[in-house]
Order: sequence, then structure tokens, then C-alpha cells
Amino acid sequence: MIRLASFVIVLAGIGQAIAQGVSAAPPQVRPTPPTRDPHTSGYVTAKELPDGTNAPAHADGNFIIGPTYSPAPEMAVQAGVPQGTVYEFTMHSADSRIYPGIARQANTFGTVDAANPAKLLVTTSHPAPYTRRVAVYVPRQYVPGTIAPFIVGADGPDPALFTALDNLIAEHRVPVMIAISIGNGGGDAQGSERGLEYDTMSGRYAEFVEQEVLPIVEEKYHVKLTRDPDGRATMGGSSGGSCALIMAWYHPELYHRVLTYSGTYVNQQWPSNPQTPHGAWEFHEHLIPSSPAKPLRIWMEVGDRDLLNPNVMRDGMHDWVVANENMAKVLAAKGYHYQFVFARNAGHVDHAVKLQTLPEALEYIWQGYPNARAAN
Repeated sequence: MIRLASFVIVLAGIGQAIAQGVSAAPPQVRPTPPTRDPHTSGYVTAKELPDGTNAPAHADGNFIIGPTYSPAPEMAVQAGVPQGTVYEFTMHSADSRIYPGIARQANTFGTVDAANPAKLLVTTSHPAPYTRRVAVYVPRQYVPGTIAPFIVGADGPDPALFTALDNLIAEHRVPVMIAISIGNGGGDAQGSERGLEYDTMSGRYAEFVEQEVLPIVEEKYHVKLTRDPDGRATMGGSSGGSCALIMAWYHPELYHRVLTYSGTYVNQQWPSNPQTPHGAWEFHEHLIPSSPAKPLRIWMEVGDRDLLNPNVMRDGMHDWVVANENMAKVLAAKGYHYQFVFARNAGHVDHAVKLQTLPEALEYIWQGYPNARAAN
């Protein structure tokens, strides 16, 4: 808390000092990503599946899907299937001790440190208020007063997740669980509130959820959330995906199950941290290879046209496909239970891919948990 307070004070001083002197830069134009071949040398060996099919929900390993996609039946409301209740509430930055709020000045980004191309200097970030929406899904099958497993999602609310859970729970393919879909604090990438929350390599965001979100959920909606990490999952796309793994990596006593689309396992962290100077790129560069395996089960996806160097940094650590391919390598080498899906004809956090794969992905990460189908 002292470090965070000092950080906010420094930002305030910077903001006051430069407010009159910064000229707005034109918006960054992202280059069109090339289409990557999953059989490229250096990529993981993966099983090519027939078009329109998903990887088996019980199988670890690497898979290639596409190039065409159809929504899974579980992604639509089904007649006769019990529908859960979705509640919403709003959180304000003024009420947060952990995230009092920052924003980057409009139409500015940052400059590369001349002494270190892997470090971005952002001088236009300043304290700023925010609000965030939080959606809470409670399945019809939940028995009030009982302890329930749950999943925490980034960049919420996520109605597609709630529909998938209605159908999967009814088919006994996943446990009867609560879903908590949390909006971000605004902006994107370095210098923004969203970037601070999702790309920081620390346990802070998991602690925010634990201390400031979950108690509200339990109190307002009269549910009891399990303290067993095996009954807790995280999910997200892009930086929300890296955040999902960050939560579990730094707090494995809280979360064991992770689901990510186009995970931002690249060099996005700001402010810079000398312990993890390359941000989430450190996961596959150093952290996973050099650490004992943690009790995590991970599902992850990347598209063949996923992001490549979408900013001023040219540090060799901003290719989302390479980052996810590297993740698959190091997870396999360490013996993790993981499933990696390479999606042909797919972009960043591709909506069509999510509509086809989310039910299978949820079923995969909940393998082994009580109340899931016995075959799992």
C-alpha cells in the first residue's frame, strides 16, 4: 500500500508538470499481422483437426482448428434448460484501496528508452477516477447457503460465458458454479488503468479481487464462494488472458484453473519491474522454465493472424503467436496439464473461435473437479 501510494503521488506530480507541455501524438496505427503457419519451424508440433471440430475436452497437448467456425450449440439459449440469474453492480475507484485509478492522456502512448529497447517510457499517465461494472451469474441449480466453485473473468460482463454455463451445468459437464465477470478500469496498454491491472506481474490484481470484489459478491447475493483453489478458475482474452494466468501464478493458493484467448504473454508491463523486466514474456522466457511446476490446469488459444508489434516497441517480444507457442513449449517441458489451440483464419481474441470453443475449453479446465461428468 505504501508503494502504491508513492506511485500515485509520483504520477500526480508528473501529470501536473507536463500537462501544459505535452503535444498530442497521432493515434498508433497497428500493422496488419501476417498469417502464421502452425507448422513453422520452431513452433510446437500440433494435431490438425477436421475443420469445424474442437480438441477433445479430456486431452492435453497442442491442436490446430479451423479455418471455418460455427457457434457451439451450448452458446445459444436452449429450451427447457434452467437459466441462471445475472446480477450487476458498479464499483468506483474512490472505494478501492488497491486501485485508486490512473489514465494515460488521450492520443499519447510512450517512447522507447534509448538505453533499453525493451522498456517503454510513459510520461503522460496521471491519477484519474473510473467506474467498473461487475456481473455475477448464479445458476438456477445453486442451493443457497452451500459453498460453490466459481470462475472470475476479465473485461466483463460476458453474457456468452453465462449462456455456456447454463447449458454445461445442465448437462453435468462442469460443476454448479458462480461466475464473476469484472470490467476493467479503462484504457489499454502501458500507462492505463487496464494495463496496470492486467499486465503487472504481481499478485496485486488477484488480491484486489479477493479483498474488494468477492466479499461484495457474497454479501449482496447471498452466495458462499469456495476457498479451495481447485474450485476456482480465471479466464480472459488478450491482456485479460495474461491477467488470468498472473492471478494463478502469483497466488496458486487461490486459483488452479486458467482459460485464455490470445493471451498477452508479451512485454507490456508498466511501470517497469527489474524482477520481471520483460513483463509477461518472462513467463515462457524465465519463470515457468526455472520454477517448480505449479498445480495449474491451463487452456489457451491463439489465432494465425494474431497481433504482431502493435506499438512503437521493436523489442522482439511483441508477437502474440510466438508468445503462445513458447508458452506451449515450456508448459509441456514442465509436465503441466494444458491444452493449446492454434486457430486458422482467426484474429486477436476471435469472436467466432470463442463461440465454437468456449464450452470445450470450460469443460477441459474443470476436469477432475467434483460434480463434473464422471468421465472427466
